[in-house]
Amino acid sequence: MRVEVAYATPEKQAICPVNVPEGTTAFEAAEASDICTVFPDIDLDNADMGIFGKVVKAPREHALRDGDRVEIYRPLKIDPKQARLNRARKKKD
Repeated sequence: MRVEVAYATPEKQAICPVNVPEGTTAFEAAEASDICTVFPDIDLDNADMGIFGKVVKAPREHALRDGDRVEIYRPLKIDPKQARLNRARKKKD
């Protein structure tokens, strides 16, 4: 079956198509793709992953379906709540 593995930074993004056998997990597809050669800083062992924008809690166990797009998420630099507070404080000043 054919799936895609996607990753993006603020500067660039990549979507790597990969052919995998049935029963392949999201983690295995990410490993099989060339995404880590494009983005060597990806830590697949600790990265959060999702399928079409929905987070997968256990990417090592989540079996893919033909046509799925595995998304590898970057860690947040700041908590979203804290970012909103910071923006609100700047508006007050």
